[in-house]
Amino acid sequence: MKEKIIQYLDKIEKEKDVKILLACETGSRAWGFPSPDSDFDIRIIYVHKKDWYLSLSEKRDSIDLMFENNEIDITGWDLRKSLRLLQKSNAPLLERIQSPILYKHESTFLKEMNELANSQYSRIATIHHYLSMAKKFLEELKEKEDYKLKKFFYALRSATACKWILEKEEMPPIEFQKMLSGLNIKNSLINRINELISLKATISESYLHNGEIELINFIETCINSANEKRKTLSSSKGNKDELNTFFLKTLTQNDN
Repeated sequence: MKEKIIQYLDKIEKEKDVKILLACETGSRAWGFPSPDSDFDIRIIYVHKKDWYLSLSEKRDSIDLMFENNEIDITGWDLRKSLRLLQKSNAPLLERIQSPILYKHESTFLKEMNELANSQYSRIATIHHYLSMAKKFLEELKEKEDYKLKKFFYALRSATACKWILEKEEMPPIEFQKMLSGLNIKNSLINRINELISLKATISESYLHNGEIELINFIETCINSANEKRKTLSSSKGNKDELNTFFLKTLTQNDN
């Protein structure tokens, strides 16, 4: 499958006349709890040639494509859009630049993007994303007695990310296990989470689960704490000049 994905990425570069700076896995595969039938969620950051940016009109700055009967989802943002989102500490962008599964990448670009992300990082902006996600998926869990384990993990990971943001100065890691190991969470909860990850690795995404009262209580505790404390968190201390300098440098380096 990796070879197929790289072939599609090469095709996108040629047909769209762009250079892919980063192509990585996101979603459950990158988070560390995939099912056997999980889709491949590929996210890219790409750059056009310099002349593309020299226009008064705003052009399409994203790519959305599906391949292999919708099993491979490739979407992404242009460099300029990505840096604008980085300035806002956009959580999906912060995740993709930390992905452990890379299909294409420029090493220096990725390293500098992570450095910029840290300097621009806003805890209050990031917690709003994860808090919204945690609330949404928790409501879905409570709608019916049986629920998809996939939705349960979405709620659990988002709520745990909220706890991370409240307790840590650095960005929450994309990998769920790193998040769990970096926080003070009861061993009994960690053990049960690992059992559920093992279960999820053996069953399809259509599988219905129930129960897990203790973990759902943990999710609610994280949500309540985030609701109470989010307004006390710091905003970004970064500046746009730093991003502009990086944008122009990257543009110049890839204008060929």
